[in-house]
Amino acid sequence: MKYAIIADIHANLEAFQVVLDDIQKQKCTHIACLGDVVGYNANPKECLDIVRSMNIPCVKGNHDEYCSTDTELEGFNPNAAEAVIWTRQQLTVEDRKWLSDLKYVRLVSNFTIVHATLDQPARWAYVFEKLDAAASFTYQNTAVCFFGHTHVPLAFIRDSTVRGGTYSKFKVEPGRKYFVNVGAVGQPRDGNPKCGYVIYDMDEGSIELRRLDYDIVAAQNKIIKAGLPQRLADRLAQGR
Repeated sequence: MKYAIIADIHANLEAFQVVLDDIQKQKCTHIACLGDVVGYNANPKECLDIVRSMNIPCVKGNHDEYCSTDTELEGFNPNAAEAVIWTRQQLTVEDRKWLSDLKYVRLVSNFTIVHATLDQPARWAYVFEKLDAAASFTYQNTAVCFFGHTHVPLAFIRDSTVRGGTYSKFKVEPGRKYFVNVGAVGQPRDGNPKCGYVIYDMDEGSIELRRLDYDIVAAQNKIIKAGLPQRLADRLAQGR
């Protein structure tokens, strides 16, 4: 089996379509989604419709949660809050229920998927460092767990110690646990504006990060036309 692992689509239809085309070209047999289908960008309904139509394993992200409820957004980043309020208006009652019903953690085949962390998946903590990853390893019952949320592709490995860093492709070795951030389809934040996702080739035992060019200007123009904050358009070109 060859899984495409996607995360943080964030309503970026241009990036999502490029990723889906590449998934097909790479002959992936399955797809799993790590959440945050909506939020930030201008095509939440379209991206959600695609994910729902694929009937793939998907977990809940923080934007999925906020956009599926009418919860007050106290302490929220103003740009993100404005996007959440706008997104709520674009989704149907059925869309919002589908997002609300998503689980925080799922077992897929022989690996785990989560949006943020395994120790407290509904708290939306960020994992950037080894100490952050160590908390999730305590709750990880499979050799591999994929996560998103930070929009920064990093891989953490636990054997005798926990270590981690950037990656392009590596082998999954017996006796080790892997906690792998797959980057973001719709809003990369590692300084590289290319959209990203991961291929987990279970037959080969490898994990590969894919980065792809997409029409950033088209996505930016949609954000501006929708009346969303200019900052959300600008950051796409910066990968920040």
